[in-house]
Formats: sequence, C-alpha cells, structure tokens
Amino acid sequence: MENVQVWFSLPVFFMYLITLLANISVLLTIRTEESLHQPMYFFLSMLLVTDLVQSNTILPKMLLLFLLNLQEISFEGCLVQMFFMHSFSVMCSSVLLAMAFDRYVAICQPLRYSTILTNPLIAKIGVAVAMRGTVLILPHPFLVQRLPFCNSHLIEHTYCDHITVAKLACADIRVNVIYGLAAVLLVAADFICITVSYSMIVMAVFNLPSREARHKVGSTCVSHVCVILLAYVPALFSSVSQRFGGQTVSSSQIILSNLYLIIPPMLNPIIYGIKTKEIKRNVLRLYCSQKSRCR
Repeated sequence: MENVQVWFSLPVFFMYLITLLANISVLLTIRTEESLHQPMYFFLSMLLVTDLVQSNTILPKMLLLFLLNLQEISFEGCLVQMFFMHSFSVMCSSVLLAMAFDRYVAICQPLRYSTILTNPLIAKIGVAVAMRGTVLILPHPFLVQRLPFCNSHLIEHTYCDHITVAKLACADIRVNVIYGLAAVLLVAADFICITVSYSMIVMAVFNLPSREARHKVGSTCVSHVCVILLAYVPALFSSVSQRFGGQTVSSSQIILSNLYLIIPPMLNPIIYGIKTKEIKRNVLRLYCSQKSRCR
C-alpha cells in the first residue's frame, strides 16, 4: 500500500492532533476543577494518560513512515515500542475494570460509596494498574530478543506487535504464542468481570422506583459502555487475526489494527466530554477563559 500511504498520513495527522487536544483538555479540566476531584474522574484521568502514552508510542513513528517513507526502526527501538504499546494496552483494560467497579459501587452501594472508594484505595488501584501492565508485558521483549532473525526483517504493520515480530524469526515461537495468548486471556478476564459488573448494575437500575431515576443513572453509564466496546471489540479482532491469520497480513487487517490504536484514544475524551455535563461545562469554561486572556 506504499502508493497510497501519503494519503493515509492526512487523516492520521488530524486524528493525532485531536487525540492530543481532547485528552489534554479533559485532563487539565479535571486537575483544575475541584468539583471533579472524585473517584470517577480520577479513574478517567488514568484512562486518558494511558491513551496519551499509547498514542505517542505509535503515531509519531507511523506519521514519519507515511510522510517521509522512513521505514526502518532499530531492533532495540522496536522492542521499546512493543513494550510500551502492549503494557499500556493492559493498563487501559485494568482502568476500565476499575471504572466498572466504581460504577457498581456508586449504583449498587451508594451509601457506602465514599467509605469504599477512598483516596488511598484509588492510589493503590493506580499502582496496581501500573504494576500489572508492566509485569505482564515485561517478558515480551525478552522472548523476542532471544529469537534468531535470519530471513526477512520486514514487519507487515506500522508498529512492532509482539506476535508480528516473532513470526519473522527462523525458530520455534511456541513460547511466544503461548505467553502472548495467556496475556490476552488475562485481559479478556477483565471484560468478563466488567460484563458481570454491568449485569448487576442493570438489575439495580431496573429496581429503581422512578423512571426519571432510571434514566439518570443509566445515562451516566452509557459513556463507559461505549468506551468499553470501543476498546475491546477492535482489540479482540486484531489479536485473533494476528495470531490465527497466517503468515501474510491483508491490507484490511493492517488498517483495522491501526484504527484499533488510533480511534479509541481519540474518541474516549470526546465521549466522556459529551455525555458528562460536568466535564463538558468545565472544558468550555477553560477555553473561554483562555480566549479572554488572549484578548
């Protein structure tokens, strides 16, 4: 697809700018507004930080590839990109699980919400999220580094995915496949726990006395459900296609794998900004104050 890759650079560049602008705007809003210093918004901040790191790990190199045709990456740089991309993907999944727990406590145990989700517990969850992503993915670069690469060094993706790079080796990669699949299954367990959590939330919503209360509580969860589907559905397709799609990769697989890394970080802050009135109001206030200062 080299003959059309320059045209890919235009939408990717604008999506990257939107990603940076939207994520940083929401993060600044949460930081400056004391009314948003609540567990739900702390978890949202964690999600946006993971999105920013993941985007900056992938997109600058991708744009250099599309715009300047800089196709090469050092082996060490490839391993670093692989680690950060996969580890922050795991962290993103862990944060979504924490956000589901937050919504479960808020809706099913509202009277105990402030006593359960205290600031020390949120800090511990943040540390656990970072440790889980780091420890789970740390073996990936070492499992690739031990492999001999005596044939093609051409990666059929715009980034260094673990399995895609391992398939280039002229050796048995069974250990890589098994460990990579185990990591995927652990992340899939997050989705199962989130599904169970939201099943309990739905039952609690239906038991609310008034229709207005059901609508209000349900609307607070819509944004989270959209973000969950946006994160897990493309990731599942990308993971399955890369492991069981054979040695050659189709153009559609490459495009979908790129969209999986580009679209969620761009849309996550937009979805929360639109569906959450507090964020929407304070982001608009932030930009209005900046304009008045410029004048």
